[in-house]
Amino acid sequence: MHLFEPFECRDVTARNRVMVSPMCQYSCEEMDGLATDWHLVHLGSRATGGAGIVMTEATAVTPRGRISPQDLGIWSDEHAEALRPITEYIESQGATSAIQLAHAGRKASTYRPADGRGPRRDEAGWTPVGPTSEPWPADEPLETERLDIEGIERVIDAFVTAARRAVDVGFDILEIHAAHGYLLHEFLSPVTNTREDDYGGSFENRTRLLREIVREVREEIPEGTPLFVRISATDWLPDRKSWTVEDSARLAGDLEPLGADLIDVSAGGNHPDQQVPEPGPHYQVPYAERVAESGVPVGAVGKITTPEGAEEVVRNGRADLAIVGREHLRDPYFTLHAAKELGYEAPVPRQYTRGFD
Repeated sequence: MHLFEPFECRDVTARNRVMVSPMCQYSCEEMDGLATDWHLVHLGSRATGGAGIVMTEATAVTPRGRISPQDLGIWSDEHAEALRPITEYIESQGATSAIQLAHAGRKASTYRPADGRGPRRDEAGWTPVGPTSEPWPADEPLETERLDIEGIERVIDAFVTAARRAVDVGFDILEIHAAHGYLLHEFLSPVTNTREDDYGGSFENRTRLLREIVREVREEIPEGTPLFVRISATDWLPDRKSWTVEDSARLAGDLEPLGADLIDVSAGGNHPDQQVPEPGPHYQVPYAERVAESGVPVGAVGKITTPEGAEEVVRNGRADLAIVGREHLRDPYFTLHAAKELGYEAPVPRQYTRGFD
């Protein structure tokens, strides 16, 4: 297996094993969740640049599920239709389109990074929701609403409805975001989930919401549509009872029979006390290797910044996909440059052939 070998999953074949990581752009300037020209150019240029799979940023399934007011959404048909030009363009470039469906949970209603981050208390903000009323730790945290059973059912329905909309406007692959301290991760981890009902306490109960979403989304979408799940393999909180890589491997084994086709393995984000290891090259790849021991295909992310590094991850069987984030921000044509450097053939847009002769 090598980086430019096609990736086959259900009825989808991606032209190579490079995936553009979902990266928030905070560019819905009207604060309405609708995709803009920025999203089209940002995602489209990575498709033109040769990536096998191009995934949107975290796309909120409800208005309150956005991280910031400038985040993408897919909570209505209008939002879905605004994404259609993106799927059409990605397909026209020979790449595979993917969307990450997300709910920010208690980490919602913040200022975007360019505006200073932090809780948003003005009229553009809202009350976040979570597994409990415990807010995201901050100097002046936002009041957080504990989801009751009816609220949980509404979240499940929102993911299912968003999945149907995503398929209808042409996305080839769907991903459920259960990482980085957002709502589904908050339910998974004992750090943030201290409920005493069927959705808290034991491992089985804490994973129940994600399992129900995966099962119901799988039942809603076509059999041939791949379904990925992004998780944080660890909370990076060794000083307390928390979510661990062993939990993640167990979860992966539970999700595959429900219809999950690949686990996108990231880490952290669930608490500001996290102890992040030195972020050297490929520092999160060992987590993907551990999760892969469950027998489920995995994608690896985290400081994969060179063609040789991406090739090593795939060729040595450490992951099925090399998920490249920040390097794609620096170089939209990373994949074409990687093919040339590694000696592989990759289709270059006819308009650009002079640059790759």
